[in-house]
Amino acid sequence: MKITHLAIALGLAFVSTEARAEKLVIKGSDTLGAKLVPQLAEQFKAQNPGTTFDIAAEGSTTGIAAIIDGTAQIGMSSRRAKQSEVGAASAKGVHMKPTIVAYDGIAVIVNSANPIKGLTKKQVEQIFTGDVADWSAVGGSGGKISVYTRNTSSGTYSEFKELAMKKRDYAPDSQKMAGNEQIASEVSKNPNGVGYVGLAYTKASGIKIVAIDGATPSKESVLGKAYPYARPTFYYTNGEPTGLAKQFVDFTINDAGQKIVEQVGFVPIK
Repeated sequence: MKITHLAIALGLAFVSTEARAEKLVIKGSDTLGAKLVPQLAEQFKAQNPGTTFDIAAEGSTTGIAAIIDGTAQIGMSSRRAKQSEVGAASAKGVHMKPTIVAYDGIAVIVNSANPIKGLTKKQVEQIFTGDVADWSAVGGSGGKISVYTRNTSSGTYSEFKELAMKKRDYAPDSQKMAGNEQIASEVSKNPNGVGYVGLAYTKASGIKIVAIDGATPSKESVLGKAYPYARPTFYYTNGEPTGLAKQFVDFTINDAGQKIVEQVGFVPIK
């Protein structure tokens, strides 16, 4: 009888440990997932011991797909879900619920040695579509422009086309990078390089932000919509989040999480 009681006690202890060691799977946007969400996760874990995270930052498209196929509880996205994605979700009984977690400004960056200080929105469109291929055409000192963009699974790739390029295609010889940090790194090494990154990635060495029609991305210009390439960023869930996912969404949008949002370099929603 004592053995039976001991076995039950051990079994209950095992169940209790398992219940405490919850895992939250988050997939999607590199803009959110390379810096911000890992820092939010660390703070959340400090307040909720036993919680573990599986964070995969491979582009907004992958985050939305993960909600549709049920392989993540939260999908990070730097763009709104497309109608085709919402339709695919509905066909599987999935309700794509967006929650705005931070605002961002997509900064156009050049090498710190580039004399260019500002561009017009028209010039940005011309550069990224390939209509203009030499810096001398936009007031620079000359040299073939090297365009760096995100890859096609990136929400920023889509958003920049929408906001800056009138939905036109990127220049055929543009070079696609996996993340913001990779773009910043390539531009820092190439005197003729140009690219774009989220606000949180503008402090990298060897690069500088270019003003667009006189405006640079900042908390004030993003919230006031003075900066033309401002956008919200999202968590997507299947309907109203529950359990651990709800706790993390709430933590992100409440004061403690929004303080981290600002510290990392994004613009808080409050």
